[in-house]
Amino acid sequence: MRLFAAVLPPQDITAELALEVDRLRGLPGADALRWTGRPGWHFTLAFYGEVAEDVVPDLSARLARAARHTDPFELALNGGGQFGHGRALWAGAAGDVDALRLLAARAEAAGRKAGLRMEEHRRYQAHLTLARGREAVDVGPYVELLREFAGRSWRVTDLALVRSNLPRSGVRGAQPRYEAVGRWVCGASG
Repeated sequence: MRLFAAVLPPQDITAELALEVDRLRGLPGADALRWTGRPGWHFTLAFYGEVAEDVVPDLSARLARAARHTDPFELALNGGGQFGHGRALWAGAAGDVDALRLLAARAEAAGRKAGLRMEEHRRYQAHLTLARGREAVDVGPYVELLREFAGRSWRVTDLALVRSNLPRSGVRGAQPRYEAVGRWVCGASG
């Protein structure tokens, strides 16, 4: 299974962002980007890649512990930026980003302790991917509009283990499908 740990914003929060994305998609050149679908919007905490089914129970137990040790916190979609000279356009976060970083570190540690080979550790950058470009695209106008975006805050109350089902190659416009295979309440004592 292709898995990652994530924070999943609630639907009313992604609805606000969807309105902003509609504005962005109206800009000249928007067709040069592959836009992600609203059902898949998330903040990745740790990417695990392909995980053997027999490892999932241990990983799940460790993620449950990570969630238990993290109190619920406030977060909001806010601003945005790019990675790789226009290869990825993203919305950022505001609020208790330090708590989000801590949860990401705990999710990464859970993967390592479960025996998964993790990528080289990098400083966590909170982002929700909105679009990708196969080639470098000038996303300056998109980033400018995103800088003005400030969504309502919500209380992050759980951590999710998400399975990524990649689309079949050759299907134009196909999006990955994501399904939460586990969710754990933050700060729960049991």
